[in-house]
Amino acid sequence: MRLSLLPALALGASLAASLATADEPPKTGFVDKTFKNADGTTSPYVVFVPKSYDGTKEFPTILFLHGAGETKTDKTGGKMPVEVGIGPAIKKREKDFPFIVVIPRAEGFGWNAEGKNAKRALAMLDEVQKELKTDPKRQYLSGLSMGGMGTWSIAMAHPDRFAAIVPICGRGDTKTAEKIKDLPVWAFHGDADEAVKVEGSRTMIGAIKKAGGSPKYTEYPKVGHNSWDKAYGTDELYTWLLEQKKK
Repeated sequence: MRLSLLPALALGASLAASLATADEPPKTGFVDKTFKNADGTTSPYVVFVPKSYDGTKEFPTILFLHGAGETKTDKTGGKMPVEVGIGPAIKKREKDFPFIVVIPRAEGFGWNAEGKNAKRALAMLDEVQKELKTDPKRQYLSGLSMGGMGTWSIAMAHPDRFAAIVPICGRGDTKTAEKIKDLPVWAFHGDADEAVKVEGSRTMIGAIKKAGGSPKYTEYPKVGHNSWDKAYGTDELYTWLLEQKKK
């Protein structure tokens, strides 16, 4: 009799374990994730999940692209992507920051839309949107320096994907700016930037306006390359993003 009960007991234990797992609240805060590449390798990335996330309502999502200094190279070192740009800004607002934020790390330099880094970043965004409850009409793209360039590039390659973009101290291809003339844009740059000249943002903003768009642009006087601390520290930026929604 005891032997006949074993399968039933095992099934009950398994069911109880699965129910306990299902009832576990979702992880919030900065969560380490692993992406499986098509070639069998893996790529780590980080997702910020708002403290108020419980899986019952849709949250807006930001894909953040870091700068050259946080790139993964053969010579390990430098800061991690969460340490520069939007990460520190989130930490100051972590209690009530209302966005899910996907933070990949480039493996080699560049976020060009046709490159592996950009394609992997978009795949990570897709993965997060499948795993978490997100608002498909409120996807946003932002990046700084190398990531600012990537923001322009990816937006022009996928002009219908994002509800708004925020390129910081970057530059883009003015010849294709017309593709994003209807996309809400808020760009930032410091006028004393020696690493990526301020003309990079000025010419892009000018090209979009010439094409009939109405982008927002903030230029900081006497600010060098690090315009991202001021930009991501602007509370109005997040209010503005929440107002942008695809039709």
